[in-house]
Amino acid sequence: MLIRIDPSSSVPLGDQVAASVRGAIADGAVKAGDRLPPARELAESLGINLHTVLRGYQQLRDEGLIELRRGRGAVVADGATGQRAELVRLTRELVATARRLGLAEPEVLDLVRGELSSR
Repeated sequence: MLIRIDPSSSVPLGDQVAASVRGAIADGAVKAGDRLPPARELAESLGINLHTVLRGYQQLRDEGLIELRRGRGAVVADGATGQRAELVRLTRELVATARRLGLAEPEVLDLVRGELSSR
């Protein structure tokens, strides 16, 4: 699996690592049960700090896309599907857009609840 980052981007490197893995899950390049590169090796190959990679992996863990296990490393979670990864990506875009527009959290939640109840 190829993980790419852009050091000149304003997006934090850990977020870029997470986005790259999320995209690979969404595209089907990696599937449930697949192992991700060890954080230390990935950090060395990308020329970034180990903790930056771990931050990206923790983000994916918090999203339910990977599991972090001692001795086993990072493994794509059983429930991780392309659809879930895509939904996480779109949710992040929604939150970023809402923040850029100055919407408060209750407003955003009301909009989402309204959409969910209209279907």
